[in-house]
Amino acid sequence: MLPVTGADTVGVVVGGVMLALLLGTSDAPNASAALVSARAGPYRRVLAWSVGWHVVGGLLAGTAVARTVVGLVHVRPGELDPVLAAASFGSVVFTWIMTRRGLPVSASVGLVGGLAGAGVVAGGWRAVTWGHVPHGLTVPGVAGVLAGVVLAPVVGALVAGAMAVPMRRLARRLRRPAHRAVDVGVWLAAAAVAVADGTNDGQKAMGVLAAGLSGVSAVQVTGSGIAWWIRITCATVLAVGTVVGGRRLVQTVARGLAPAGPVDDLVAQVASAGIIFAGAVGGLPLSTSTVTTSARVGTGLVGRRRHVRWQGVMRILVTWVVTVPACGLLGAGLFEVWRMAGT
Repeated sequence: MLPVTGADTVGVVVGGVMLALLLGTSDAPNASAALVSARAGPYRRVLAWSVGWHVVGGLLAGTAVARTVVGLVHVRPGELDPVLAAASFGSVVFTWIMTRRGLPVSASVGLVGGLAGAGVVAGGWRAVTWGHVPHGLTVPGVAGVLAGVVLAPVVGALVAGAMAVPMRRLARRLRRPAHRAVDVGVWLAAAAVAVADGTNDGQKAMGVLAAGLSGVSAVQVTGSGIAWWIRITCATVLAVGTVVGGRRLVQTVARGLAPAGPVDDLVAQVASAGIIFAGAVGGLPLSTSTVTTSARVGTGLVGRRRHVRWQGVMRILVTWVVTVPACGLLGAGLFEVWRMAGT
């Protein structure tokens, strides 16, 4: 067992904060994609709108997602901080590389892979909650999280596609002045996605910090469960991340997948917000990038299949597939380096 040191604490704090920042640059900008696609206003105004609502979402976040994330690994107290730090840094490194290429990879999915890889090296296969079906349809652990991450985009595409057809018909019957209501709806839906992203993504970094600083691989259910200074820090850093590195990703999601009008933008955002909110309430750590991207492709598939930019879609799909194994290897390698440095 590794002794708990100041370096371990610093590592988990820095890793958690950097994770929140990368969640902002990778996942959070997708809340702005619809506004950019609809040319609803200057980019700075869109960013300010997104930043404000992300902070709100982070402050209103519960603890269900945080408890799910930190509950994926069960290691000795002296090894918890290095595992959390290695997983966070592994996700950060991979996400940063993909973000630089303009690909909306999920730091959330990367964190799951990083936790699994570091957990196996720290305590063997039994140290990781892989998931099983003890009763009913509940599938906890890594398998349950990954199943949710895979199914959520599919549901997002189906829901958005189903909503697109009647909404387009309704929009064609509206008089031109009434289209302003659609524009207002896009702004409100983007705010909903930002709040949903703050409640879901924000909890992941919060959970890492809360568990690492307490030395217990669980987030308390009683009370707020997470200290307010941790909430404020993670919510603010997440929101700042949307400003410092998200523009290229916003352009990819807004205009690099499928052509969309204001109605399609509205439908995709409404479907995405609903699914991400449901994940936050149910304790399922979803990825905003995968859900919003799939919802936009879903609207493009309905009546406009030839206009879907399949090359861009396939690049993103390949990136999603390799995220877990890549971050798992990074998490395992970084933990081993950390352990060797501490001996």
